[in-house]
Amino acid sequence: MRTIFFILRKEFKQIFRNRALLPLIFVVPIIQLIILPLAADYEVKNINLAIVDHDRSTYTQKLISKLTSSGYFRLSGYFDSYDEAFHQIEKDKADLILELPANFERRLVRENQEQLFIAVNAINGTKAGLGGSYLAQVLADFNSQIRLDWNQGARFNHQPQIEITSANWFNPHMNFRWFMVPGILVILVTMIGSYMTALNIVKEKEIGTIEQINVTPIRKHHFILGKLIPFWVLAMFIFSVGLFGISFFVYGIVPQGNLFVLYAFLSIYLVAVLGFGLLVSTYCDTQQQAMSVSFFFVMIFLLMSGLFTPVDSMPTWARVISQLSPVSYFIEVMRMIVLKGSGFNDIKIHFAIIIGFATLLMSWAIINYRKTT
Repeated sequence: MRTIFFILRKEFKQIFRNRALLPLIFVVPIIQLIILPLAADYEVKNINLAIVDHDRSTYTQKLISKLTSSGYFRLSGYFDSYDEAFHQIEKDKADLILELPANFERRLVRENQEQLFIAVNAINGTKAGLGGSYLAQVLADFNSQIRLDWNQGARFNHQPQIEITSANWFNPHMNFRWFMVPGILVILVTMIGSYMTALNIVKEKEIGTIEQINVTPIRKHHFILGKLIPFWVLAMFIFSVGLFGISFFVYGIVPQGNLFVLYAFLSIYLVAVLGFGLLVSTYCDTQQQAMSVSFFFVMIFLLMSGLFTPVDSMPTWARVISQLSPVSYFIEVMRMIVLKGSGFNDIKIHFAIIIGFATLLMSWAIINYRKTT
């Protein structure tokens, strides 16, 4: 313990003397946690809609008013012909075209049905799919309102109706930021742990101080623990600031589950992530190499973790890769504990898996570290 204490004192002094490293550890993650959830939003708004109205009746005006007041669509133009509206799509000024045929109101009243034409700019598949879905929902709601107005007569007063009441569990207002913030916090902690640990050891290789350490009687596990513990403490601090500071005061997210279980999982997860950073540093000789290797794996962890896209919607080979990433397990645990209030029994399998990752990566890093060249 005396040896580890001296190593830790040296490491903390080295970290806090580096004026370029401190902002990367303390300032950058906080700024990213504030900005990224605001930008990473799957809800598509301000969809540019071009209207071709051949009828210009009361019903078409009500429909257009309903579309523009929905909050999803922005009227980019009101045209007399489809060709004029299509030019707006070609100029990238419109995303959808809604063509209302002539005699729209008359046929709807007399024949009880009418057809509309919708053209969608599908270059951006996600925006096209959601935009078309939003438009279909607004049209269906408009149709239901018309049927309700027609059925207000006396002979329909006793017509049976089905009322549907829905409840949104764990995210009552369906705020997408509640879904994103826990996952982004996991990514930031992962990047701090893996990048900083790998670069810290490799920097000592570049400036030659690693050779001075190697000739001392310090054992390999002492050296590894001395490099791991400072960044473990710093990562725990950043996580706490993000969870109780940014998440609560900026986004209003209150953890619903047991915080002791969450921090127990975090402590083991950080051992796995820091072990990965130490492992990368044992294979690299320069900071550029360490950054490139770490970036390669972290990007895979990020894209395969389920942060942006559900793991269940991925192909089989991608799901296998996601199961080999510790990040995907922690993101799932974060959302389960913070949003759903899950307990230890709900995540005990995740605990066992992350303990396996931590044991494997730390053992590999200690075995692969060489005090001689």
